[in-house]
Amino acid sequence: QVQLVESGGGLVQAGGSLRLSCAASGRIFISDAMGWFRQIPGNEREFVAGIRWSGGSAYYGDSVKGRFTISRDNAKNTVYLQMNSLKPDDTAVYYCALGKFMTPQLMGESRRYADWGQGTQVTVSS
Repeated sequence: QVQLVESGGGLVQAGGSLRLSCAASGRIFISDAMGWFRQIPGNEREFVAGIRWSGGSAYYGDSVKGRFTISRDNAKNTVYLQMNSLKPDDTAVYYCALGKFMTPQLMGESRRYADWGQGTQVTVSS
């Protein structure tokens, strides 16, 4: 059983920054991967970023490359998403998720993640 709790969402003006956090607890393994996804009503969840607890490369969706950075603190079992140069199109509910036995090719597929947080709203005003 895994619990994921996101925090850090809010309202920000275009060009601003926010940092999201995802605190994980329960049966977590070093081989697991963490992902950030976002969703607006009526759309499918969009991959934002992913990283393994064991380290290595981070992976990003095309729409956020160069603006968002995913990082992890293994001691705190927490994953972060630093979001800079925010745009109104970044407005969505952001979810963190945990996936097992993830390869880079699978990192962006939401159906590969078994555990999800409750989501946190990010609103970017123009």
